[in-house]
Amino acid sequence: MIIEELYKKFSLFPCVETDSRRIKTGDIFFALKGEHFNGNRFARQALDAGAAYCVCDEVTDIKDDRILFTDDVLQTLQALAKYHRMQFDIPFIAITGSNGKTTTKELVHAVLSEKYRCYTTKGNLNNHIGIPLTILSVKKDAEMAIIEMGANHLREIEQYCTYVMPTHGLITNCGKAHLEGFGSEEGVRKAKGELYDHIAASDGTIFINTDYGYLQVMSSKVKNKISYGTEKGNFIGRIKDSAVLLSVEITEGAAIPVIKTKLAGNYNLANVLAAVSIGKTFSVPDEQIKNALENYTPSNSRSQLIRSGTNTILLDAYNANPSSMKAAIENFAAMEGKKKVVIIGAMMELGQDSAAEHASLINLIQQYHWEAVAVTGNDFQNLPAGIFHFGDADQAAEWYKEQQFDNTIVLIKGSRGMAMEKVIG
Repeated sequence: MIIEELYKKFSLFPCVETDSRRIKTGDIFFALKGEHFNGNRFARQALDAGAAYCVCDEVTDIKDDRILFTDDVLQTLQALAKYHRMQFDIPFIAITGSNGKTTTKELVHAVLSEKYRCYTTKGNLNNHIGIPLTILSVKKDAEMAIIEMGANHLREIEQYCTYVMPTHGLITNCGKAHLEGFGSEEGVRKAKGELYDHIAASDGTIFINTDYGYLQVMSSKVKNKISYGTEKGNFIGRIKDSAVLLSVEITEGAAIPVIKTKLAGNYNLANVLAAVSIGKTFSVPDEQIKNALENYTPSNSRSQLIRSGTNTILLDAYNANPSSMKAAIENFAAMEGKKKVVIIGAMMELGQDSAAEHASLINLIQQYHWEAVAVTGNDFQNLPAGIFHFGDADQAAEWYKEQQFDNTIVLIKGSRGMAMEKVIG
């Protein structure tokens, strides 16, 4: 299929869908297939629902001019996204990292939207399907685009860059995430560093956190750098208060005395500083940066603070890996409060390091005093006395309800597959 011809159709019907159940009149349906699904089988359903066209890569018995055949639907989707991306001469900011990339993306979007017509990744649609869909959702009136990139193996970010073509890049950090695919922390850095490689080759600009020395090493080939951190950089800030919610003081680069966020966890300081540095770089006024960051309310189980009766719940259960777990536990231990309860779920995609990393997490937890500790998932083994162990979040929820905690601060965190938000219903 000739992409130019497909793009002409997309220009007339600029809405793309990959789920036949969500088709609206005028959508173009891309019949993706995978190990457990085959979109080609739902072409008729999509047409009946009002699809303008269906892009398929398997011959069907449907005789309809609205069926467009290609050798590979996924590759065609990505090629169409690249062609669409090439129509824009605006900043495309790519964000990746082991922890904090979605929160950073949301904060950056909030700040830039104060001044620009800005499009960004919805939720965490940050993979080989979600990224092309995000690009194709960027309308002609766009002045900025922010693309989140997730990865769990080498060369993935490199591939994304071929059709995102980012002008700016940001790596939040490189920690112990997706070790099953990357093999080691060094593998994580190599994979995330593919974004720096692209930026260097295209003479783009990166935003870099000076608190992480390894990012300086990884970015050695990049000429254009805008830095932020707690001690040095173009933009410097520090924690003003994190007893419950995070307050940040900007000491260099912006005239913003204090930003009182609705984020829980001092590990969000770097995310706030990233948003400030990007906002200032693109001339968003200080007061508007402050307003955007103070008005941003976290959702979807990310750094959420929830009041439940006399209890305060810190729900950070969208994702978890050894690095983010360590930060969450240490942050929680430092918070004010006499009665604290830790409820955590297992960490996924750690491969052969899983047993050791879960044991290390338990050792960390035991360094502090807690009212109670509960863990869920079979990855936790040989637990010491005093730690409650449950098979899943539903069982943990029953236990939590029975305890009738009051005047307690509760940390709930775990990998997405553990669905730890079920603990509080």
